[in-house]
This record gives sequence, structure tokens and C-alpha cells, in this order.
Amino acid sequence: MMTVPRDSPQSLEASTTTNTTASNSPGNTQPHIQPPDSSSSVRVHFAGKALGVISFLTGTPFLFPEGQEWIKARTGQHVAIEKLCPARAPWDKERGQSFNTFLMNMNTCNPYELPDRETVQMYFQAYKSSRVMRRIFPIIDPELFEETLHTAYSQFSSTFKYDQASARVCVIAFVIFVSRLPDLNDKVSASTMSATPINHDQLATKAQFLMSQVLQESANLDAAQAITILTLFELSSGNMRTTNYFGAIATRLIFMLGGNLSNSHAILTDKRSEQKHTQLRNLFWICYTIDKDLALRTGQPPTIIDENCDLTLPPGYLDRAFLDVENEDPWYGPVFPFDLRLSIIKARAHRELYSVSCLQKSDAELLKSIRELDDALEEWRLSVPPEWRPTMSFSSETSDPNMGMQTVMLRLNYHLCMTIIHQASGRCKAWMQGQSGMMDGVSSSMALSVEASRSSLCYLEAAEHVVVDGVFWTLIFYPISALLTIFCSILQNPLDPHSREDLGRLNVATVMMERIFSRKLPESELVHFKLVADFIVELKRLAECAIDKAWAEQRAASH
Repeated sequence: MMTVPRDSPQSLEASTTTNTTASNSPGNTQPHIQPPDSSSSVRVHFAGKALGVISFLTGTPFLFPEGQEWIKARTGQHVAIEKLCPARAPWDKERGQSFNTFLMNMNTCNPYELPDRETVQMYFQAYKSSRVMRRIFPIIDPELFEETLHTAYSQFSSTFKYDQASARVCVIAFVIFVSRLPDLNDKVSASTMSATPINHDQLATKAQFLMSQVLQESANLDAAQAITILTLFELSSGNMRTTNYFGAIATRLIFMLGGNLSNSHAILTDKRSEQKHTQLRNLFWICYTIDKDLALRTGQPPTIIDENCDLTLPPGYLDRAFLDVENEDPWYGPVFPFDLRLSIIKARAHRELYSVSCLQKSDAELLKSIRELDDALEEWRLSVPPEWRPTMSFSSETSDPNMGMQTVMLRLNYHLCMTIIHQASGRCKAWMQGQSGMMDGVSSSMALSVEASRSSLCYLEAAEHVVVDGVFWTLIFYPISALLTIFCSILQNPLDPHSREDLGRLNVATVMMERIFSRKLPESELVHFKLVADFIVELKRLAECAIDKAWAEQRAASH
């Protein structure tokens, strides 16, 4: 579900309401009360109902008493707080105690020791030879990274030269991220038996330990690469809090180095400086796409302000964005994890619909912004080549012969943009004031957000066979946010003909996600998946109760 800053006019009357989170005490399943974090909490609205908050620190959906009362009124059931309001968002994981464990074991673990160089070299070669991964994740320039490796390994492991901390953390970040990519890890495993196994948590914690030394050095490309790669690693691991911190640091470094400006506006003295700046721009676009995605996942405002950036697309980007990456022979350049133009639309949606500065918009102004953003999204959709172009709606009867992970990410992000744009109509005052002249536009806009959520689930189910293993944390945000929108739609309109179909979608969601996401998950991840499954089961139970209660009331009224 999309979020609205907590300082919205509809939320002022509840500013003193307390938050409830599940206790962390062993064996204690009773909720406890803690005050809301006003700096990070944001209110959830659906069809004029202020349901509660999404909080970066305390989780989502986090229901205020008025949200719980609305659910109770619609379902006749008490809300199972420990299931529906977990300590963190379903798409957010917190790495356990690995950092403390690492610090306690300092006597037996050298914090300055780098991964085995031969193993690093194997992953470096695998990355260089994979055009697909280099296109999606242009995290290094292979030629410049040769120098990074030389700098990192040129001193004894227990001492540093100036600027060497950045190179070392860059090497650590590179190997823990690329070894998590299924294609590259399989390639290295198949080519040799001598590669040392990668302990991802230990190396990530070591990188965090060295971060203070990196930040004491002058801003440099290795530092920007290191922290950008760590941001990607933490995002793919589900650690939203750490991702948020690292993303902000990486962005600041990139701005200090001028990466927010395109090559045509930067001061470049020779071919070498141009090569470095091109790589800086790659890092800028990676951070930009992550930043706009994080704003949706956490409720936090974006770190990158578009007005301070040159958003000129990379040279040739539109020509190569939809090339067949499997069969591409020459190196044409990166396409990045998300379509850059969709990320720009996400940024505009947040700025015009969900920022503090737009909260005073009238219903007419809000609906005007929604229409303009919808037009921009449709313009983007029509610009996509027909064989890649997402349909406005996707159902089980729709086909897509071009399915692959690239189309999965494209579709899910398109439907997410449609959802967040039109779900802003839930904040319109017409819902509360019964303004009949406004309700048609508001209701149709909300219906589009629900249909986009249905399409997300339908497409993910249809594309199950092309989803690669180990992408639980990368993709889980999309189906869960879609399920939350559909859940609220059922509670709002339990007698709607679509409600039974939507309940069926909730029924199959757990099984579908188990088939897709639980493949090759370690035991610690399976534990979290069980929490997600419990969360969906509780949504389904409450939605079913809402439908049954509404039909029972209608039958009673007709007699």
C-alpha cells in the first residue's frame, strides 16, 4: 500500500495515539504499547479511511485504534495484532546479531583480512563475462576495478595506506554481492572447486566495521562504489534500515564527486577522468532507482531531490533498453535494475501526491495531479516496444510470450506505479464528506489502483516458471503491497462482485509465493517466510469474515 505523511490533515486528530508492536520477549505473544515515531510514521489511507501508520521502525500495516475499529466493524472480528501488525514490514528483515558476534570474536577474526584473492578474481572474471549482469548491475568499471584490486591487496592485511580502506571495502562489497547473483555463483561453482565459500553475513559485517575508516578518507570512486554495492546487497537481503542508511551515504559521496551531473556538464580533463565520471553516473542511476523504490517501501521521503540532478538519460539508453540481453554480442552499455523513466515517474508521484508540501491540495487539485501522472505513465507504456509493452490489465487469460525476469520486473513496477498514483485518491475529502459530484472520479481512480494490484498478482503467478531462485527479498514487496490494497478493497466493498474473486486471490497467494520464494531459502529465511504466510492467512480470514458478515446483513435486511 502507498503511504501518506503522518502530518496530513486527516491525521492531526490522532497525533497522540499510541503504537502497538509485538513483544520481542521469548514466548511472549502479547502486544505491548510504545509511542509512535513521529519522524518516520506515515498514515495509510484507503477510500477515506485512516487505517493506521506504516513506520520504518515499527512495521506495517500498523493499525491505530480507529483502523482496528474499522476492520472490526466490517468483519465482526478482533484483529490479531501479533499477526496483522508484525514488528517490521513483511518486506523488511533485520540482520540478527552478526555484528555483535563479529565484534566479540575479534581475537579470532582479523577485521582487516580480505577474502581470498583467487576467489575474488574468479567472481570478477564471471562478472566481466556476463553481459546480462553487467547491464543490469553496472557496479564497477572492469578496467578501473583492476586498479582497485591492486590497491586493496598491495599492503599487509593489518595495516592501511591512505585511501586503501575504500578499495578494501569495495572488494568486499563486490564479492558478497556478485556471489549472491544466481547466474554468477553457478558459473563460478561449475568452473572450479577451489573457490572459497563466501560467508556473506561475516563479510558484510566486516565492511560495516571498516566503514568509519572509509568515511575518514577523501571522497573517491572506490568509496562510492563500495557503499553503492553494499546498498544493493542490503536491499537484496531485505535489510531496509541498513539499505536506507547506506543509500543516503552513497548518494552524498556521488554528489560530492559530481555524479549528479551528466558528462556534458561535468569538468572532464582527459579520457581517464571521463571514464571515471561515466562510472560515477552509473552509480548515480543505481542509487536513484533504489532511492525512489525505498521511499515506497519505507514511507521515508527520497534522499535525492530531482531538482539538484541532471536527469538526462545515459547516451543510447533508449536504444538498448529492450535489446535481447541473452544474445547481445557487443557491449552497448547498462540498462540498470529498473527502467530509469519509471523511477523518474515514481519520484514525481511522491513529490506531487505524497510529499508534505502537497498535503493541502484540494480534491480537484489532487485528482488533476493523478490524471497528469496517469498520462505520463501511459506515455511511457506506449513508448515500450510492442513485444515488451505491459498491458494495462493482466488476467489469467492474458498471455505474454516474452516472459523473463526483465519483463517480471517491468510489469511489477508498471503496476506498482499505477497503484501508487491512483491510490492517492484515498486521501480525497469527498470520501468523508459525501460529495457526489466528486465521487465518480475518486471511485474510478481507486478502482484502477485495485485492478493494478490484481494484475501484479496474476502476472507473478503466470510468470512463476521464469522467476529465478533466491529473489524472495527482491520481489516480496510487490505481492504483499498488492495484497494489502486488495484486502482493503474487500473490506470497503464486500458485496462487490469482484470481492469473492479477490478472496480467491488471497487464498492462492500463500501457496503461490511459497512455490516461488521458498526455493533454496536458508532456514533463517524460511522462518521469516512463515511470518509472511501467517500475515497473509490473517488477511484472508478477515476478508472472508467481512464478506460473510455483509451477506448475512443483507439477507437479514430483506426479510
